[in-house]
Amino acid sequence: MKKTIVSALTTALVVGAASTTFAAANPFSDVPAGHWAYDAIAQLAADGVIEGYGDGTFRGDREITRYEMAQMIAKAMAKNPSGADKAMLDRLAAEFSEELNNLGVRVSNLEKHADMVKWNGKIEYTYTKETFENTYDNNRTKNNFKFRLEPQAEVNDHWTVNARLDADVELSKDNTDNVKLKRAWAQGDYKNFQVKFGKMALYTNEHGLIWDTEYSGLQASFGKDFKATLMGGRINQDTINATKYSNQLLNALAGNTDNSNFVDHSSFLGVNLQYDNGGRGFFGGAGYYRLKNDHFALISKNFDGDSANIWSVNAGYRFSDKASLWGAYAKNSKADTDWTGARRYRGDNAWQIEFDYGNYKPVNKGSWGAYIAYRKMGAGVSLAGTYDGVMQGTKGVEIGAQYAPFKNIGVLAKYFKGKEDFDNGGDASKLFGRIEFFF
Repeated sequence: MKKTIVSALTTALVVGAASTTFAAANPFSDVPAGHWAYDAIAQLAADGVIEGYGDGTFRGDREITRYEMAQMIAKAMAKNPSGADKAMLDRLAAEFSEELNNLGVRVSNLEKHADMVKWNGKIEYTYTKETFENTYDNNRTKNNFKFRLEPQAEVNDHWTVNARLDADVELSKDNTDNVKLKRAWAQGDYKNFQVKFGKMALYTNEHGLIWDTEYSGLQASFGKDFKATLMGGRINQDTINATKYSNQLLNALAGNTDNSNFVDHSSFLGVNLQYDNGGRGFFGGAGYYRLKNDHFALISKNFDGDSANIWSVNAGYRFSDKASLWGAYAKNSKADTDWTGARRYRGDNAWQIEFDYGNYKPVNKGSWGAYIAYRKMGAGVSLAGTYDGVMQGTKGVEIGAQYAPFKNIGVLAKYFKGKEDFDNGGDASKLFGRIEFFF
């Protein structure tokens, strides 16, 4: 994209307006004193933002390249403007960031003069209706409202601290939870290396088949196209659906009365190996996760001991920037096929396959996406997965679509139809709808 110098100066005018003096002599012979941009051009020349040509002309009717515009922005950045001037320059710097980097000017140099904390977030409304044929809570409808804040603070060129705060409202009961700190972590980003510690997201390469939650601990990633990720820490018991029942309930089922021996978290270790160059073609990898919790020994006589050993593989092919086909499979070597608990679901494996089409990004008005998938969420493997459509312990077909009717507003809809995953399991279905407002 090209811009004329006069056009560029109309957007950069605020930089010149940062000075209250417009009496600088105009050094360009081809800009008459009566020209509408005379004062701005004179001031920008006096500030060293523009230089013109060796013959003393400005040539304001000539088209300039993005590289030349970046040179002007870099010189304006050196003036350390503030207020509205800086806000406009921030937007220009973001637009021309690649050219500025080629000039050796880091956009972060300008950001150092801005607030060190960035606030992002969203407000969302979610409607769900779940139906089970052979389950005690066989018909559930929820209307939930969520307010989320996600602050990020810059520490230095490599480190940031991040957080997520959620407030949930169950509209049918007008029941408002207190604001909860869901995540809080420090993150260091280096070339082909990233490290995090604190309470952070746990969403791995199986795309929600096993994990879509949080854990407290440490995470380190190495590599670029081929990446290795190491994870370790603790996962809260209430986060893991297979163990979220209380100590009292589990002990009652087991005929015990002593609750003192059971902890409210699972120790967690994990490793991911993944190849993905971000473009067309093949991507895939493998993962391994180990959890240890006394509850595993209680929820089933067929669950081998107090731990879970889960391994996974995933693979896919990206046909274009809009179309991809992928799948994932996971197995818990510590769970029996007839894993039983509060629900008698089969539990030693889980898998899914999905075809995606579209390029949904809510920041882009009119963007959309759609998918169709088949999922089996074995209850002894899918311990804390994504259950927006398919539910834990069920299997079947899920379809969904997303659309951005306006910038930063997204509408999502999903429908699942399948079976409860145990002997003589009945029909199961779920309708999911959500509207999100990002800021």
